[in-house]
Amino acid sequence: MIKQHFSTLLKGMAMGIANVIPGVSGGTIALITGIFERLIDAIKSFDLKAVKLILAGKFKEFAEYTDLVFLISLFLGVGIAIIAVARIFEYLFEHYPVYIWSYFFGLILASVYFVGKTIDKWNFSVILSFIIGSSLAIALTFMTPASENDSTLYLVICGVVAICSMILPGLSGSYILILMGNYQLVAIEAINNLRLEIIIPVGIGAVVGLIAFSHVLSWLFKKFKNQTLAILTGFILGSLGIIWPWKNPIEATFGDKIKVIGYDYFKPEFNTEFFIAVTIMIIGIATIWWMESKAEATKIEE
Repeated sequence: MIKQHFSTLLKGMAMGIANVIPGVSGGTIALITGIFERLIDAIKSFDLKAVKLILAGKFKEFAEYTDLVFLISLFLGVGIAIIAVARIFEYLFEHYPVYIWSYFFGLILASVYFVGKTIDKWNFSVILSFIIGSSLAIALTFMTPASENDSTLYLVICGVVAICSMILPGLSGSYILILMGNYQLVAIEAINNLRLEIIIPVGIGAVVGLIAFSHVLSWLFKKFKNQTLAILTGFILGSLGIIWPWKNPIEATFGDKIKVIGYDYFKPEFNTEFFIAVTIMIIGIATIWWMESKAEATKIEE
């Protein structure tokens, strides 16, 4: 049991590391490591029955019903990773951007194969879902950020979309907020100045969106598993554009923070840096292969 919780903690740390990377989602790692569906089911279990169990003082039943130990282990890992690696990644992105991007390019490239191979049968609807997922992710890469909008309804929508994109593999919540034009308003001004008229609508949207979207995803996994996996695989493939190692970031200032709003891509030169980067890509691919083999071994033990 302890070994299983430790394994969940490590997967949470991997998700946390992914969330630190610009344009990458922790949902990608959850999908690769085989906990995505369990995570969705655990989130959607926070319903009326869960509230009744809490009010009745049935804490053990509540913990079992919501898979609480799993969630605590997972999000503890996420928190540890974000705190531990944020500064390390900041240094690597500043001094060795091509190499760190190459590693994650290898990770995501291998993820496309390993997630795609979980699809039982490829037919027209599955292929179409894959194309739609890829196209949406690619389109997001080249979209121009919208103008800022502080209307209550739009802020609720921002909360819904941002939290859903954080769950979905291949999509980044902060990047989506930038595209919607409200990153500065929501992530900087509202938090720094405790503007409740901004925080509350976004928070309502995030909570409602998370619970509702988890129900939708859970239903899709049960009714249209192959199509759902295909569209998620497409999201991951489409995100490769953001992770391409040879690019210069296009930045914009939001308050006192500088965020990447796009990239200027270029072809690599065939020099020492290129071959080192390719080697690091292969290491990234090998990492996913190792994670996949460990996940399979765990399933066999269980």
